Amino acid sequence: MTRLRRRIAAALADDTGSAPVEFVLVGVLLTALTLAVLQLGVGLYVRNVVHDAAAEGAHRAALADTTLGEGAARTREIVSRTVGAEYAADVDVTQTSHLGHPAVAVTVRATLPLAGLFGLPHGMEVTAHAPLESFD
Repeated sequence: MTRLRRRIAAALADDTGSAPVEFVLVGVLLTALTLAVLQLGVGLYVRNVVHDAAAEGAHRAALADTTLGEGAARTREIVSRTVGAEYAADVDVTQTSHLGHPAVAVTVRATLPLAGLFGLPHGMEVTAHAPLESFD
């Protein structure tokens, strides 16, 4: 019986062959962490592009000699050219009041990227405002 216990204790104390297993376990965790950080960067990039395009479209639509449709077209053009046409599918431009002054609001609803550029449809919504200009 003691001989069997010594064999079991010796087998449990032997750590040969554990390095490849540890490498795989740590490598999987580091790879998952790296991919998560990269995906966060892609999501923030897409959000910033969509917001900047909405701001540019709001400024275009707020000019005295343009229409709201031109602002929507400008927003769609920027988003389509930068991250893809599927992100520019839902663009709304309205004339509103912001901080007590007449303004134009551009709202873009786009896909929230979760895996690469694929993700949750209409999971992200950004709105940009610009003061309305006039010839008065």
